[in-house]
Amino acid sequence: MVRGLYTAWSGMANEQKRLDIVSNNLANAATVGYKKDNVTNQSFDNLLTLKIKDSSEQYNDRAIGKMSLGVKLGEVYTNYGQGSLRETGNPYDLAIEGKGFFNISTKDKNGNEEIKYTRDGSFTMNQDGKLVDANGYSLVGESGEITIPVNTGNVTIDGDGSIYADGVYIDKVITTDFEDYNYLQKQGDSMYVALEGANETTGTANIRQGFTEQSNVNVVSEMVDMIAVTRAYEANQKVIQTVDGTLDLAANSVGKV
Repeated sequence: MVRGLYTAWSGMANEQKRLDIVSNNLANAATVGYKKDNVTNQSFDNLLTLKIKDSSEQYNDRAIGKMSLGVKLGEVYTNYGQGSLRETGNPYDLAIEGKGFFNISTKDKNGNEEIKYTRDGSFTMNQDGKLVDANGYSLVGESGEITIPVNTGNVTIDGDGSIYADGVYIDKVITTDFEDYNYLQKQGDSMYVALEGANETTGTANIRQGFTEQSNVNVVSEMVDMIAVTRAYEANQKVIQTVDGTLDLAANSVGKV
């Protein structure tokens, strides 16, 4: 009976973690380039239970079955599916159609350059003519950080990433893809870093100028998941209340009979 308390508690703790993930998806439903997270559940390994110290069995241990210890959070994984494209009218906004990531030049805590990856193509041109993201980090092209003459009247970016300023070729936006996305780790601000063992490949996706890729979060689906998680949490809560009430009766009433 007491084991039921721990089993129900593990279910409540698991649903709380699932709720955190669903809530984070909903909070980023309007974040450009965000990719939703999903989660799996799994049970703890079953344990073999033994009947021990029983005189009727001549004090020999006897297996009486297996016991489950409840559930736990399994794998948390990212859904890298394509998000919808939204036209912005900003010539520096870019969206990737297909697989791949923009390369962003950032600085680590020691001031060293570090390349991070993103699907967020909300770029602007700073006073130095560099294409930068909302945090001021530069977009990387074939020749390094992309710089456009500040007096340019018309900027055109082709589907392959080639950049032209008033008809003159400037640079080319590069995109990077990976053989296995399990070697990517989220870093916040819709950015990713490649972990040790990641194998890079050249991105072949189409680039759309004047568009941004929206998050791939389906708000309705996430709300349904949130309701399901809440109900599962409440069900485990009722189990704990029921077991607690039964233990109360056992402790305070059975002994009086």
